[in-house]
Amino acid sequence: MNLSLFNSHSLAGRLEIVWAHGALLAHRGRRGYHIEIYDMGSFFAGVWSNPQTDFISLVRGLDSRRALEPYVTSINLLEMTQSIF
Repeated sequence: MNLSLFNSHSLAGRLEIVWAHGALLAHRGRRGYHIEIYDMGSFFAGVWSNPQTDFISLVRGLDSRRALEPYVTSINLLEMTQSIF
């Protein structure tokens, strides 16, 4: 799946795709939200949820590596490569 096709789905559709095909890379908090970033193969997906209500308010595809910058300190590359090999 490519980014354009992913982003053409509804919020619920994007969330299902992330849960079925995404690999969780990291998570963080921002402005009262819990944000998870997933590797989707050819792009990344961010899932924003409210930790108090468990309501998912945003799922969006990102193709920029800049999207990973806020997660740099929390992504364990050694752990990721061990699971691949």
